[in-house]
Amino acid sequence: MAGAAVPLGLRRAIALADFTTWKVGGPAQWFGEPDSVEQVMALIQWASHEGLELRVIGAGSNLLVSDAGLEGLTLCQRRLQGAVLDGTSGLVEAQAGEPIPTLARRAARAGLSGLEWSVGIPGTVGGAVVMNAGAQGGCVADSLVSVTVVDPARGTEPFVVEAADLAFAYRHSRLQQEPLVVLSARFQLEPGHYPARVGERTSANLHSRTSTQPYQQPSCGSVFRNPEPRKAGQLIEALGLKGLSIGGAQVSPLHANFIVNTGGATAAQIDQLIAEVQRRVVAAHGIVLHPEVQRLGRFEGLALAA
Repeated sequence: MAGAAVPLGLRRAIALADFTTWKVGGPAQWFGEPDSVEQVMALIQWASHEGLELRVIGAGSNLLVSDAGLEGLTLCQRRLQGAVLDGTSGLVEAQAGEPIPTLARRAARAGLSGLEWSVGIPGTVGGAVVMNAGAQGGCVADSLVSVTVVDPARGTEPFVVEAADLAFAYRHSRLQQEPLVVLSARFQLEPGHYPARVGERTSANLHSRTSTQPYQQPSCGSVFRNPEPRKAGQLIEALGLKGLSIGGAQVSPLHANFIVNTGGATAAQIDQLIAEVQRRVVAAHGIVLHPEVQRLGRFEGLALAA
């Protein structure tokens, strides 16, 4: 059977290091950046027709892409942007590729409270929903109402999943196990606040993060989930592992739950460093640190899975 026509804008052999916050990752066999739901659907249908594996990324944070790259179609949704905010009701509808910090600032200017915690999260709305991203005592699950998704396996039209059906837990949702593609999300924020006050809280949260975390170097954000009530960074720091390096990958001297690319790091080196930190924490504390980061592609299997 002849292959389907290649959708407009689809590219081959694109280096994924340019699309991840760690700045590592080999080439995507096929790569698409849709800026509309119609384009997303066309690319999904093309991949299905061609029998290609589909992977979806947003801002490329919380991802470690193999140096060998990715087979199939990598769908980057960072151009699927836009949000509608209702200052009276507090309802917010945001596209999957909308940067979560941008949405937080827009909400603050509209006097809507509930996303102040997210201003320092280096990701998109879609990725934040999938991970149930959180910081500063808040998380996505606190205000999410529903998500609109599509199931590539069924090839059906987009449908809505209520937040109550997403099995939210600490840095977890059912979307991590099911191959559903997030198209947009709806939040219920709290209206009626003075924009200046919401803005002050938002700015304070951002300052807290940027002054204690290595925002000037490529990283994925926090590497490990906190083994509550303990904190991953504190466990790592107590072992004197700040500054530990393998090649260009380094445990940040500023915050021990960050691994930074000091220049020229490979995905394999980052993976090796994650595994070494896990090994030392288990040996000293008997605690297995589970990564927040998702590994995509082929690895040697050193680091333990999330």
